[in-house]
Amino acid sequence: MNKRLIPVLAFALMVSAAASFIVYRMIAARIVANAQRPGARIVVATRNLEVGALIKDLDLTTVDWSGTAPHGTSANPADFVGRGVLASIYEGEPVLDSRVAAKGAGAGLAAIIPPGMRAVAVRVNEIVGVAGFVTPGMRVDILIAGNPPGQTSASLGMLSKTLLQNIEVLSAGQNIQKDAEGKPVAVTVVNLLVTPEQAEILSLASNETRIQLVLRNPLDNEKKQTPGTTVANLFSGVTSPISFAKPSAAPRRTPVAAVKPPSPRNRLKRRGS
Repeated sequence: MNKRLIPVLAFALMVSAAASFIVYRMIAARIVANAQRPGARIVVATRNLEVGALIKDLDLTTVDWSGTAPHGTSANPADFVGRGVLASIYEGEPVLDSRVAAKGAGAGLAAIIPPGMRAVAVRVNEIVGVAGFVTPGMRVDILIAGNPPGQTSASLGMLSKTLLQNIEVLSAGQNIQKDAEGKPVAVTVVNLLVTPEQAEILSLASNETRIQLVLRNPLDNEKKQTPGTTVANLFSGVTSPISFAKPSAAPRRTPVAAVKPPSPRNRLKRRGS
């Protein structure tokens, strides 16, 4: 080896050793600073808490949390005890205020209904309930079938029409938990999340028509305008928009002027004449 290269290599080794030592000291100082940084105590779940469950004392504990605590958490378990679970909370996960119901709202189905919305129960069977695959969290369309009033029903027969679209299923029977495996469950009642106006429509439709649920992709939010179909269209093979005759307006009555009775003086004059 050339003797001239030995000093150069020695100098390079010294520089690399010094740089490594400096980097090591910087990393060690940062680790020590993070370890010494005061953390926070937060409330976490001691077991998996499903939607609709009522939080109890044994369901919560407090742990040390390094760094900034998540928004909406608390260090006092009493802030969450007695409140319903709105979204699943897993064991060891921080309990956030946004994932539990308001104080005094309780638990169960009523606690998971958003403000301004309503839960409407619809009676179903194995066919209407899409063979049991309508589970909480699914999205469905609602079809009705019946005889509409007016002259159209006499010529076209029974009408089938899409009444509401993209409606969320709150619960299937008494089950308000989402089934991760998607197993079918035979139920007789399905609770749907609707607006107050849609609740009125569903109430009337359930009494006057036959209802069927149509399962749809939860990611499909598009609403389509359908003309509906009738028995006549089934046999003719032609799907045409259905028009209903507007109720005829009531005949307009001409007001009759009221005739005033003659005064007593006029009566005496007539008798005298």
